[in-house]
Amino acid sequence: MPTSTRFWRATVAVTAAGLVAGVGLLPGQVGAAAPEANTKHVLVIGVDGLNWSRVGAAKAPTLMQLTAEGTLGQSLLYAGPMAATSSGPGWSTLLTGTWPDQHGVRDNSFAGSQLSQHPDFLTRLERNRPAADTWAGVDWKAIDDHILSDEIDTKFVRDGDATGYVQNDLAIADNASAHLRTAQADATFAYFGQQDIVGHSYGAASKRYLNEIAVVDGHVKKLLDAIAARPNRANENWLVLMGTDHGHTDGGGHGGNTLPERGTFVLAWGDGVPAAVNNTSRLPDLAASALGHLGVPTQADADGRLITYADTDPFESKRPALKSATTEPIPSTIKGWTQELPAGWSQDIAMTATGVPEWRGWTMTTDAFWAQAQRGQNRELFVRGRGVMAVADSDEWADATSSTGVRFDATLWTPSVSVAAKRWLDVDLTHYYRQDGDSIANVVVRFDGGAATVVKAFTGETSGRRETVRITVPAGAQNARVGFRHAGTNAWYWAVDDVVLRPVS
Repeated sequence: MPTSTRFWRATVAVTAAGLVAGVGLLPGQVGAAAPEANTKHVLVIGVDGLNWSRVGAAKAPTLMQLTAEGTLGQSLLYAGPMAATSSGPGWSTLLTGTWPDQHGVRDNSFAGSQLSQHPDFLTRLERNRPAADTWAGVDWKAIDDHILSDEIDTKFVRDGDATGYVQNDLAIADNASAHLRTAQADATFAYFGQQDIVGHSYGAASKRYLNEIAVVDGHVKKLLDAIAARPNRANENWLVLMGTDHGHTDGGGHGGNTLPERGTFVLAWGDGVPAAVNNTSRLPDLAASALGHLGVPTQADADGRLITYADTDPFESKRPALKSATTEPIPSTIKGWTQELPAGWSQDIAMTATGVPEWRGWTMTTDAFWAQAQRGQNRELFVRGRGVMAVADSDEWADATSSTGVRFDATLWTPSVSVAAKRWLDVDLTHYYRQDGDSIANVVVRFDGGAATVVKAFTGETSGRRETVRITVPAGAQNARVGFRHAGTNAWYWAVDDVVLRPVS
C-alpha cells in the first residue's frame, strides 16, 4: 500500500499488552484540559456477516495491512439451543462482552433480553467516566433499539431495512470520519450492514460478496485516515478493533450450526498491538479489549479478556501436534485432535474395546473439530473453552461397532503439585459436562501416590462456566495429582479447559 494511504501509528510507551488506562482531551475543545501524552482512544468497527476467510480473495488492501500488522483471532460462535447464529445474539455478544446465556438474546426478536444488566461497552465507559466522548453509528436499527443505551453521547442511526444499506453505510463512514477527525472521540463504534445483505442474496462464495468486502475496505480506510489526520495524533494511543456477528454459508444465509455460519473474528490493531495470531480468542474479547484499553473494568461475570492476552493453558501447547481425522467424517483441512498430552499429564484408560480412535480416552481437540464430529448435540455450547481443550466423549467413541455396549472409562491426570504445609488445594477449571444414563464426571485426587478419592461429582448438565473445586489436604501430605474421570456407556461427554492448581495455606 502506498505510504500516503497508511494509517500512521504513533510511537508510544505502553505495557506489554499494549493496553493502559487514561483518557485525555484534545486542545481547543470547550472545557478541555491541556493535552496529555498517550491519551487512550478506541475505534470499534463492526461488519455484519463477514466471513474473514474471504478477505484474502477480495481487493482489501487496508484489511490485509491490519491483518499483517495487528493481532487476529478467529473463532466460532455458539449454536442452538444457546442462540441462533443471527445478528441479535451476535451483536449483543460483541458489544457487551457476554455470551447469550448471560445477555439473554437468542434470536432477532430480542425476547428474554437481559441487556439492561449487561450494557454495551460505550455505556460502560459513560458510567465509569461521564466526561468521555462516546459515538455510535448503525444502520441495522435493532442495534440501537435494543443494545445501545441512550446514555451514549451521540448516535447516528439509519434504517437500512427501510432505505437500503449501501448509502447508509456510506453515510456512517462519512459521519464517523468527521467525528474521528475533530472530536474528543474517546470511544467510537461504526457498523456496516450491506455485507450481510450481499451474503444473503448471493452467498459468501460469490464475486458480489468479494466486491462488497472491497467496499468495506474503503470505509475502513476512510476511518483510519481520519484518525491519522487528528491534530494531536502523536500524543494519542489508539486501539482499533474489528469484528462480526456471524458468518455465512457459501450459498448464503446463517442461523444454523455449520462452521461457516458460526465463524467470527476479532482483529486488533494500533499503538503497541503486536503482529500476531491469537488462537484462543473469542468474540467477547472485543468489548473486553476496548474497555481494557480505556482503563474501564469489565462486568464481574463477563467472559472476555484482552486479545493480546498470553495464554498459558498447557493444553494449548499441543496445538502443533493436532492432526486430521482418522475415521471421523471431518474434512482433512481441519487439524483438530491428538492424544499426545502436555508435559507431566497422563491418563488411565480402563476400557478394552478400541472404539473410534479419535475419542479413545481423553483427547486434545478444538471447537471446530469436536463440534464437527456430530453437530446439533450441544457440543457447540462450550463457548468458554478456548483453543485446544481436553474432551472425553463416550458418545462418539461408542460409534464404532467394536465398542457397542462397552463402558467408556478414562481419567486424565494433572502433573504433581507440592501441597506440603498447605491446607487446601484449589482446582480452577472451565468445563462443560452433559450427563446421560450411567455416565459420571468426577474430580479425583491422589496424595503421595495413594488411592484415588472422589472430591467432586458433577451431575446433570453444567453451565460451561469457570468454577473452583476445593480439596482439603491431609496432614503430612507432600504432593498431589488431580484427575478428571469420565465414564459412561454411549453417554455424552465431558470437556475441560484451562486447568489451574492452586495450593492454599
